Amino acid sequence: MTAAVLLGLLIGVLLGLLGGGGSILAVPALVYGVGMPLRTAIPTSLVVVGFSALTGLVPRLRTGQIQWRVAAVFGLSGAAAAFGGAAVNRILPPWLVLAGFAVLMVGAGLRMLREPSEEGGACALPGGGVHWQTCLPKAVATGAVVGFLTGLFGVGGGFLIVPALVLLLGLPMTAAVGTSLVIVAVNAAAGFVAYAGHVTLDHALTAAFAGSAVAGSLVAGRTATRLNAGRLRRWFAYLVLAVAVLVVVLLVIDPAAIEH
Repeated sequence: MTAAVLLGLLIGVLLGLLGGGGSILAVPALVYGVGMPLRTAIPTSLVVVGFSALTGLVPRLRTGQIQWRVAAVFGLSGAAAAFGGAAVNRILPPWLVLAGFAVLMVGAGLRMLREPSEEGGACALPGGGVHWQTCLPKAVATGAVVGFLTGLFGVGGGFLIVPALVLLLGLPMTAAVGTSLVIVAVNAAAGFVAYAGHVTLDHALTAAFAGSAVAGSLVAGRTATRLNAGRLRRWFAYLVLAVAVLVVVLLVIDPAAIEH
């Protein structure tokens, strides 16, 4: 229990400092830090992902920076695909799922090392709207990919959603971040429902991990504006890459350890 609380606080602090992305470390933390089987760690991670997204969303509800129609398109397609990701997870061996997760972490880490772009996408209209007639299929496909990854790996996918909203649909960065939180929360809820009945969670451990993560996020969020965001993002990217390497090494040493 102590390990769950401490690691939850760490994940929460990263979430608060970075505004998202920190939850990608939740699954490795639960598997190797808490000793939770991978099959249980993924839905537990989705609880953390969902509550963390809602925590970040609440202060943005009154700002008018959330594009609800965009969130609906991405969220509905992603929620449906999350069930598919969870179904695929159940038929794959755990070592293969975690190996794929390590590959995803490498991609996320490299993505975080790139400077964020403010360029409008080809789907953006001059008045700030979205040209849905031509871009709806792209939005649905992108939302489905992120939702599938959420169901398969237990990640929020904000590191994919925000660039897609900015570069594909042309949303300003502030609107993309707020809108992505809605999408992440919807995907996480759908993914969690998809696992319900297939795994038995340790409710006390889940509550301790998720609660400490939310608390850490709220506390760290107050100091985030005083720190260099670019430097924080780069160091976190290095941490994600290092954890990905560690996951692969541990898988090679003892691939069966993640099942117990």
